Amino acid sequence: MTRNILLVGAAFAALSLVACGPKTEETKGAATPTEQAATPDANPAATVPTMSDETKADVFAMKAADSDMFEVEAAKLALKRSTNVQVKAFAKKMQTAHTLSSEGLKAAIGVSGAAITLPMALSSDKQTMLDDLTKADDKDFDKAYADSQVDAHQAALNLLQRYAQDGDTPAIKTFAAGLAPTVQEHLNMAEGLKKGFVN
Repeated sequence: MTRNILLVGAAFAALSLVACGPKTEETKGAATPTEQAATPDANPAATVPTMSDETKADVFAMKAADSDMFEVEAAKLALKRSTNVQVKAFAKKMQTAHTLSSEGLKAAIGVSGAAITLPMALSSDKQTMLDDLTKADDKDFDKAYADSQVDAHQAALNLLQRYAQDGDTPAIKTFAAGLAPTVQEHLNMAEGLKKGFVN
């Protein structure tokens, strides 16, 4: 049990090291990233009513794992296909960060004692997203990757914020709340990347 708690802590520490983007100055009295992560209103898109099954640890864990797998596979594809330095740097960070968040999720499940078996393959939705990215023309690939990263990180952030607020398992709620600020940074970076490809 103590080892699992240490693993969760180590995963969060590692994630903070690979958190992307410059740190923004916080104004006095501003909510901390963790407080924002635990409050769905911190992100207007997260005010969509929580689907009842998303408050269950097994459903959350499946979706979070699916998101991480997509990020890692999309990053590998971008590292092979892109010739853009910024895209490749972003993809490398995503591969590292989402590998670490997968480890953190597994550790949180271990701490919780929940009997959850994570998926080994992408869901049909995420596989379709990856297939579309794979089929993109070389000249359109970077823009397609940036677009997919905005969509995927927004969905992941919504999921994390919802579970941090309404989830049914404390250790996994802590994981969700702790990871949300990093995913918000990734989303901000993806949006910046996308702006570079707007015609």
